[in-house]
Amino acid sequence: MKISARMTCPLRIGLIALMVGCGIAAADDPKVDLKQGDTAPAFEAFDDQGQLWKLADHVGKKYIVVYFYPGDFTPGCTAQAKSFRDNMNKLADQGVVVVGVSGDSAMTHQLFKKAQQLNFTLLADEEGKLAAQFGVPVGKGGSVKTKDAEGQPVTLTRKLSAARWTFVIGKDGKIASKNTKVNPAQDSKQVADLIEKLDKK
Repeated sequence: MKISARMTCPLRIGLIALMVGCGIAAADDPKVDLKQGDTAPAFEAFDDQGQLWKLADHVGKKYIVVYFYPGDFTPGCTAQAKSFRDNMNKLADQGVVVVGVSGDSAMTHQLFKKAQQLNFTLLADEEGKLAAQFGVPVGKGGSVKTKDAEGQPVTLTRKLSAARWTFVIGKDGKIASKNTKVNPAQDSKQVADLIEKLDKK
């Protein structure tokens, strides 16, 4: 499957329709404030392979970690991704599925995943639709100069940057944890510790 560098929203008639269609909240839209015990938003997004990833395919079967981060190839986000990569065996044994979400494209995710040898799914949220569903703040985008897995220089651009928030969705489909003050290098360990506590309940 060919993966385009950008996944654009469909053309909409009228400004409000365009904003809704692209997942951008209008000024009078209520702000989402998910809390522990709330039902997790039913969402779907394109993954790093250009395939549609749906929460409905996983909820009820495993714990689901949805972690939002600013951007691929940036220092803190790379440390966070490597932390999840290195702890994935333990998390998998605990029955955990991990998905990382940022404003990067599926193509950029594919490069990042290959460069860092990541063993979990990355979801593209180029228009901030997922961030809006979870109430995650977003700011302006940016660009990063880096090298791909073959060592070739590339400049990667994203339109928005999400705040670094981590959610854990329980097997009941409800928010088990919401962390808005994430330590990138410690995130995966904190998630694993949380899962251990949940399993003892």
